[in-house]
Amino acid sequence: MNDPLNLKRFIRTVDNFPIDGISFRDITSLIETPEAFVKTCDELTKIAQDFGAEIVASIESRGFIFAGTIARDLSLPFVLARKPGKLPNETYKKSFDLEYGSTSIEIQKNTIIGNNQKVVIVDDLVATGGTAIACAELFTENFNVKNSDILILSIIDLPDLGGSKLIKEKGFAIKTIIDYWFLLVIDFQISIAVLNLKKGLVIL
Repeated sequence: MNDPLNLKRFIRTVDNFPIDGISFRDITSLIETPEAFVKTCDELTKIAQDFGAEIVASIESRGFIFAGTIARDLSLPFVLARKPGKLPNETYKKSFDLEYGSTSIEIQKNTIIGNNQKVVIVDDLVATGGTAIACAELFTENFNVKNSDILILSIIDLPDLGGSKLIKEKGFAIKTIIDYWFLLVIDFQISIAVLNLKKGLVIL
């Protein structure tokens, strides 16, 4: 279970949000804790710097919180990927599926990005990977950025949903700080249940 900075204790799990059956990883408790927030931002900045980032981009809306600190610390341009109708100029648009629906994101056409610049795309969580891939493809399809020059940078990865694997298969790099392995939790709970049954214990 990946959590080298011991940050998982600052993240709440909210069941059945935003719809039934979804366990939402809530980072508001992390950003409300100065020590955890600073540690997270410092680690993300270090990863972006090691990648050689020349552009920082982020996906609406929680990713903005962290991307802004990276862009400031590294003195880099900050590009916003927003929901339709939120940007004032002409935009490029990409639609994609979420784990609980579908939506679109846009980037302004007048965004200044040089050929073959390295782009770090920041978000708070990778689940199915649809959001991150859509944002990355806005850059590769419209701004002459190579797949290999894009890093998806996120705090949380949910590997069981396959997003990080799909991102790699598309040729993009990915780095995350915390992994939540749902299947490992289930296996652990089953093992405990079996052990308790062997001991003659019943836990409801």
